[in-house]
Amino acid sequence: MRKKIIAGNWKMNKTPSEAVALVNELKPLVANEDVDVVFCVPAIDIIPCIEAAKGSNIEIGAENMYFQESGAYTGEIAPNMLTDVGVKYVIIGHSERREYFAESDETVNKKVLKAFEHGLTPIICCGESLTQREQGITIDWIRQQIKIAFLNVTADQAKTAVIAYEPIWAIGTGKVATTEQAQEVCAAIRVCIGEIYDEATAEAIRIQYGGSVSAASAPELFAQPDIDGGLVGGASLKPDFGKIVNYNR
Repeated sequence: MRKKIIAGNWKMNKTPSEAVALVNELKPLVANEDVDVVFCVPAIDIIPCIEAAKGSNIEIGAENMYFQESGAYTGEIAPNMLTDVGVKYVIIGHSERREYFAESDETVNKKVLKAFEHGLTPIICCGESLTQREQGITIDWIRQQIKIAFLNVTADQAKTAVIAYEPIWAIGTGKVATTEQAQEVCAAIRVCIGEIYDEATAEAIRIQYGGSVSAASAPELFAQPDIDGGLVGGASLKPDFGKIVNYNR
């Protein structure tokens, strides 16, 4: 039985002092040992959030990292910088990184490999635009993203990864893919992982749904056989995130 993982993606929100206040507010609301809870926060908030989250069930993750340990890469953050302060999860390949910062599938693969090399669990994002969905190429597009992201990743590594399916047309728009649409794509991702590796790896990997997840939509989404939690944007910055984490109560 795969343990659900519900992660908040704070994006570019919250100063360090605001972030600490939010962690302290959410700590009692997200107390659920049946679920892995991760707050992926802006880089400048990571250290104060780790301190604030001590003694709770919250893990602090990063929103991005570079695929080198050091060097002349102004403004980037190395994987060993993250692990040194206790980070265990990192979001890789979010659609906003792809759209605004020209990240390619190949860049995502480099970051995934480097994350595994340093013992970080990557939350690997994939998703289609509204045009791609309307053209009927959603599954083909997602399969391509997954196959390139997992190039040269071993089966043992893949089993520990998290994949986040986020239809781009549903991110921050208030639109949510229907439960059937979300389940269909997450099931296709699991089939793809099975083709790359084997059935055991496909059964072990955790697949999240993301895209305007709310307290109201979470129970039905997370009840689906191939949806193992959520990558939550705006709602992770509010007390309602507690209701999403405690969807089963």
